[in-house]
Order: sequence, then C-alpha cells, then structure tokens
Amino acid sequence: MATIEANEPRRKFLLTATTGLGGIGLAAVAVPFLKSMGPSEAARAAGAPVQMDIDRIAPGRLVTMEWRGKPIWILHRTDEMLASLGKHDDLLADPSSSQPQQPDYARNAARSIKPEFLVLTGICTHLGCIPVFRPDAGAADMGDDWPGGFYCPCHGSKFDLAGRVYKNVPAPLNLEVPVHRYLADGSLFVGEDEKKG
Repeated sequence: MATIEANEPRRKFLLTATTGLGGIGLAAVAVPFLKSMGPSEAARAAGAPVQMDIDRIAPGRLVTMEWRGKPIWILHRTDEMLASLGKHDDLLADPSSSQPQQPDYARNAARSIKPEFLVLTGICTHLGCIPVFRPDAGAADMGDDWPGGFYCPCHGSKFDLAGRVYKNVPAPLNLEVPVHRYLADGSLFVGEDEKKG
C-alpha cells in the first residue's frame, strides 16, 4: 500500500508530461494542416483574394499589402483629407474618373466604397514605378497648391488623395483601384467584389 501512495506523485507527473507533450504534438500537426487550407503562394500570386483587418489603421495612415505581386495601398483618410478632394479638380487630368481605372462602385469623387478608406494599386501608371505617400499639404518642394497625395520621384507624376492624376505630368491615367469589398467584421477583401463574392 505504501508503494502505491509513494508512486502517486510520479504518476501525476507522468500524466501531466504525457498530456503536455500530446498537446504540443497536436499543435505541431494542426498548424501546418490549417495553413494548407489557405491559398498557396502560387495561388496568391495568380490572384487569389487577400484579406486585411482595417479597423486597426489609424486615420491618416497608409498601410501596404500584397496582391498578385503588386503593392496594394489602404489609406484611412481623415476628414481634412476628404474635404480637400473637391478643391483642385481643375488641376487634374481625369477628375471624374472617366477612364476605366476603377470598378463602377468606385467611380465617385472619393474613388472608394467607404469614403474614409481608399484602396489603390501602388504602381504609377507611367512606367510602373512606386510613388511615395506625401500627405503634407502645401509642402514647399511640392508647390503651394499641393493638397497632399502621392508623388512618383522617378519622373515627377503626381496624384491626389483619391489617386487621381494631375495634368501635365508623365503618368497618363489615375492610379488603379482594384476590385474589393468589405466584410461585416471590418475586414477588407481585395481581389473579389460583391458580384463575384
């Protein structure tokens, strides 16, 4: 009887150790299995939709994600940024977005579904360079009429905070708005819109 009681702590230790190792083993098997259920890198490159939680993007911030090997920008515009959009249409080459650089649901002054969120492909329409985000209105090196936006330092193309191209710059078209939709949980889905989803 004394031997059984003396082995009780050892049994508990062995049971706890076995359970712990079993849990680690289960996690080691489950993680790769669950990852295999998502789209592969090849599928993502081929155009599988990608998802991002946009609730964490602070107003005024630009974040970048990748879709089809291209940078996708998500800009959380402030009220001041949105208010600036209609004040410089005379400086833009295509202020009403008449060229097919966006889905129909983004053919508006904000070029977006939700005005506060702008979704763009971050590639200049001139030669495929990557513009830089220059939100600083009236920047001395951009000119007094600069309301903030995107600037391509390679050849000098300028785009406003809706991705619309300025007149008399090398880029011929507005920045592209990719197909996208919003999910009920506050996520952005790029690569698929309501018609396809």
